[in-house]
Amino acid sequence: MKLAGLKSVENAHEESVWAVTWVPATDSRPALLLTGSLDETVKLWRPDELGCEGTNTGHCLGVVSVAAHPSGVIAASASLDSFVRVFDVDTNATIATLESPPSEVWQMQFDPRGTILAVAGGGSASVKLWDTATWELIATLAVPRPEGSSKPSDKSGSGKFVLSVAWSPDGRRLACGSMDGTISIFDVSRAKFLHHLEGHFMPVRSLVYSPVDSRVLFSACDDAHLHMYDAEGKSMVGAMSGHASWVLSVDVSPDGAALATGSSDRTVRLWDLKMRAAVQTMSNHTDQVWGVAFRPPGGTGVRVGRLASVSDDKSISLYDYS
Repeated sequence: MKLAGLKSVENAHEESVWAVTWVPATDSRPALLLTGSLDETVKLWRPDELGCEGTNTGHCLGVVSVAAHPSGVIAASASLDSFVRVFDVDTNATIATLESPPSEVWQMQFDPRGTILAVAGGGSASVKLWDTATWELIATLAVPRPEGSSKPSDKSGSGKFVLSVAWSPDGRRLACGSMDGTISIFDVSRAKFLHHLEGHFMPVRSLVYSPVDSRVLFSACDDAHLHMYDAEGKSMVGAMSGHASWVLSVDVSPDGAALATGSSDRTVRLWDLKMRAAVQTMSNHTDQVWGVAFRPPGGTGVRVGRLASVSDDKSISLYDYS
């Protein structure tokens, strides 16, 4: 696999672009790119020429995460204002507004069936699960403190600040990454904590499961490393390095063969999982790269793969690969 720069849009937002995801294609339109920014807006972009399809307002602080429902019909944005806004992609009509206490809304992701929205709970040391039929809170998955680290002075119950979440492709497991480097695995149907994954000691800002193996989890960390875990066997099966600074975002290609990462070293890197190494570095951005996202498969006439990246430099870059 090789990336080829396709298109960049400078000043895509008025401030840093912190979040990016793809809205899956529907019968009536192709996949769209969804971005969220410190400028408090969420924007939708056409997938080829990066023309802006719409700008959503409604948050009063920066947007830290965006998520798309697997149907492609609805999406959600999470902000430092502690609200999650769920909206209709095509009309921008607000479907639900989910409120949390301050600093308890970070990354979020819909489960593969689209029945639950998981929201990383920041200072609550938990992941909140919302039912997408009723928009009621149905579970709070609390991250326990690892044994032997008793710090009763911590304001949050466990001293964990939960930044990132990822669903396994079968929807049975949920992983979350914390500020102290801990990764926690939950059995979702039983709302039960299973175990921690060890190896990082700095913030884990991004997690993604392999689409072809529900056991394999990838993590991106401020320690400049990528880890590959057997999330069921509790073991680290690989570590990859190459970035010069924090790894802020990781995504896996739809065929499970490659990873893309964005870093505060201003680069996007492509990693070959057979070689367990970086095979390409893209230097389109002039500031920290907060998000990378592979376009999901599907949609009419889609022949090539596509990757998007967003940055503190206010720009969006698109890359093709085949």
